[in-house]
Amino acid sequence: MPEATDGDALPWHLGIFDAHCHPTDTMSTIPVIPGMRAKVLTVMATRAQDQHLVAEAADKLGVHETDRSKTGSDWSEEQRIVPCFGWHPWFSHQMYDDTAYNGKNKLDQDYKIAHYQSVLTPQSEDIDFLSALPDPRPFSHFLAQTKTYLEKYPLALIGEVGLDKSFRIPEAWLPEHNERRDDSLTPGGREGRRLSPYRVHMDHQRKVLTAQLHLAGEMGRAVSIHGVQAHGVLFDTVSATWKGHEREVVSKRLRKRRESVQNAHADEGSEQSERPASKPAAYPPRICLHSFSGPAETIKQWLNPAIPATIFFSFSTAINFSGSSPKTEETIRMVPDENILIESDLHTAGERMDDHLESIIRKVCDIKKWPLRDGVIQLGKNWQRFIFGDPV
Repeated sequence: MPEATDGDALPWHLGIFDAHCHPTDTMSTIPVIPGMRAKVLTVMATRAQDQHLVAEAADKLGVHETDRSKTGSDWSEEQRIVPCFGWHPWFSHQMYDDTAYNGKNKLDQDYKIAHYQSVLTPQSEDIDFLSALPDPRPFSHFLAQTKTYLEKYPLALIGEVGLDKSFRIPEAWLPEHNERRDDSLTPGGREGRRLSPYRVHMDHQRKVLTAQLHLAGEMGRAVSIHGVQAHGVLFDTVSATWKGHEREVVSKRLRKRRESVQNAHADEGSEQSERPASKPAAYPPRICLHSFSGPAETIKQWLNPAIPATIFFSFSTAINFSGSSPKTEETIRMVPDENILIESDLHTAGERMDDHLESIIRKVCDIKKWPLRDGVIQLGKNWQRFIFGDPV
């Protein structure tokens, strides 16, 4: 099989799809999306300030239910975004479990400080720091809002969600620092602020993630998951959602025996009673581990045939190839061809995003020893399976 070469032109016309990006972080770049070479962007929400922006972008450029069967060349300039709604672990401290506060819709100052002291580690006694943090919002309200978005946008995903052991929350914006803000960026991000010594307790992160995974299962939507230095606890948290729903893994001999019995019953014309409608699953049907950085050996864990969800692994140059990458290359070689996705993970749409997509496609094709054309077709099929599910 001929391999891709740097001199080959990338066949953009076949359809190139970004599995994970954040263009609503820079809203001024949204109007350039129709002119991009990439066909469709999977656009993530992460925090309070960008959920409605993703919805607004989807209203203008969203993919529709009728687009499920489109091929690479069929997409129009008006069908360029798959919206995703979710709460990122970097902002999970800004959410409180209202069931623990007698259903309060808003926390007063004392409760706000108590909340932050309970979810941040090490526990902070800096009242000025805690008071300056954003007023936390009730988790039940966010879940209700997310469900409303998912009902409005039938192809929407849940994302970006996940777990992160390494990040520290930034210091709060103070009024005297407002002039240092970059007005071109959507509020709520770090924007160069100094990092505090505090992290979000893993138990709280897991609670926020688990609730969103259950919602994805209820609505039958795929999920884009962030995992940094938390690969073991992430697998444990996600796999807990499908506990008791694992697929039965049977040998080829037993499978043939069962098929023979079923065929015999069919020949006898036996009637089968209708099965009751199944309840919504508690786990998402499809999962993308975005910019996957886990050890190569964990791939087998995620691809255990007993797992009832379909797992995809996505890679980006921004995260996976920002430095030395022999481990990433080994990981990519281990991922089955039908389970790999590519992404930009950029916060600006336009030519730079296209360039990042081309770069990661070339790297994946080179590592996989795919011809560019075959690689682009395979990656496009994988993206459509992730978004739409397997054809019925």
